[in-house]
This record gives sequence, C-alpha cells and structure tokens, in this order.
Amino acid sequence: MNSSWDILKILSDPTRLRLLALLSREELSVAELQDILAMGQSRISSQLAQLRQAKLVLDRREGKNAFYSLQEKLPAKTQALLGAAIDSISELPILAADRENLDLILQKRRRTQEQYFNLIAGRLGKNYCPGRSWEAIGHLALRLTPAIDIADFGAGEGLISQLLARRARQVWCIDNSPRMVEVGTELARKNGLENLTYKLGDIEQVPLADRSVDLVILSQALHHAQHPQDAVNEAFRVLRPGGQVLVLDLNEHGFEKARELYADIWLGFREGALHGFLKKAGFTKVEVSAVARESIEPYFETLLASGVKERR
Repeated sequence: MNSSWDILKILSDPTRLRLLALLSREELSVAELQDILAMGQSRISSQLAQLRQAKLVLDRREGKNAFYSLQEKLPAKTQALLGAAIDSISELPILAADRENLDLILQKRRRTQEQYFNLIAGRLGKNYCPGRSWEAIGHLALRLTPAIDIADFGAGEGLISQLLARRARQVWCIDNSPRMVEVGTELARKNGLENLTYKLGDIEQVPLADRSVDLVILSQALHHAQHPQDAVNEAFRVLRPGGQVLVLDLNEHGFEKARELYADIWLGFREGALHGFLKKAGFTKVEVSAVARESIEPYFETLLASGVKERR
C-alpha cells in the first residue's frame, strides 16, 4: 500500500492519526501508547498493525516489549500528506492532551533512571554492574593518550575518570543523577583532583561547547540513553578534529531483568548497531570488537567501539 489514495484512507481514522502524531515525536511502546491514549491494547495494536502494513511505522522487539516509531524514509508525497494531516489537527484539544500525556511518559522514563542511580550513588563501584569488569576497562585504558581533555558521558561516580584525571589535562564527568554528581565531586575533592569536574546533564544534550575535548568515553552508558544515536552525535559535536570516541557497552542480550535491576533501556547492542551509530554521526576509522565475556549467567559480553573525528 503506497498510493496517495490508500494513504488518505489510512489517515482518515482519528485514532490512527493520533498514533502517527505521537510517533512522529517519539518511539513508544504499546503500553506507553495505552497510557497516553487511555485505550485498550487490542484497539491500539489493531491500528498499529494497519499502520505497519501501510509501511508508515516500524516496530522492534525489546524482550517482551514492542516499540513503534515513524518510518524514517517515506516517499516525498507520503511525507507531505502525513505532515499536512498532523498539522491540520495539531490545535485540537485532544491532541494537546496527547502531547501532555506524552511529556508525562517521558518524565516517568527519566525519573525511573534517576531514582535508580540516586539510590546506588556511593555504592556503584562496590556492587555488581553488567559489563563493568577490569578486563574491559583495561582495553579502554590502553587506548588513552595523556595530557588531553576528556569527557566521560554517563560517568556515574567517575570510576574511570578518577584514574584518567591523574594524567589528563582536564576531565569532564557528565551524569543526569544529581546524587552521582554530588558523590563524584566529593571524591574528586578528597583525592585532590582539581582537573576533574562533574556536570549535571543528559548525554543526549551535553553541557559542553563544540570542539572542546579530545576524547569522549561512554562506558556502559549508551544502553541507558533514550536515543543512543543522539548521544553518539553529541560525542561527535564536542570532539575536536582528530579526536576519538570510545564506547564500552554490552553486546545484545536477552536478560530482560536488566531493565528492573539496572534501569537499562536497551538490552545491549549488536556490533552492527554500534558501528552504524558511529558512522551515522560522522566518525571514520570505526572499529567494533568483543573484549570481554562473563563466565556466569547471563554471560554478558562487552563490546568496544571506537571512531575518529576527521581533521578538516
């Protein structure tokens, strides 16, 4: 189904149009759509199935959850029809309510993560954390160059940055948990690391200037991002030409309890997905490889991805 006539028939249903308006703003699960629209699962799933058949939306599975998003590469005519349809109803009260409910859902996502990390602040280095092994961290450390400016995205207490700051020129730790920033700042003060600075911020909107650092690290942080591509794009933005990004993260796995135990949003990433994030952001010399595998269930495997921002 791709003719303008067929698309118009799809867009004529109010529920389908409300779904498209929401998905044009954010990837959402069926459960989240239920909360936003106050509708039953069967009705929403039925409408999503028609949108998927019309190739207007994409779906992906994350464990037991199904997430839907707007198809990225729609034909120009279809994009025009969809944009006009959504714009024509954007001022209706019911659409305003949908947007408010969407904002509440996104706030709930952020609160869940923040509550988890505030809870474990001060204990992160002592408790088990998937992929946080000295073997994996060692692989990352071997690639570092001294006397450079470093940004650690999703740093937590800054376990890695505490070590790097002893030789680096400046290290910035970015984390969205106020308690993590507080604990990390105190650790830096106690250890006399004046070049180690903690900043409260989201890794998808990093509070650092363009071209301000030489190295960006995302160590077991990317699977906590709502939009991993945005976080990698931010790494590219803040890097100086010739700078490097290093990403340590879990290989794709099926351990569903990680969402509850560790506030994970993504169940790891395939090597191809990490490679794609870096290439799409603009990095060259992209490499991805497995560097560690845990010996007990669920046998988490850690990947190391790297890329370079070309000099221009």
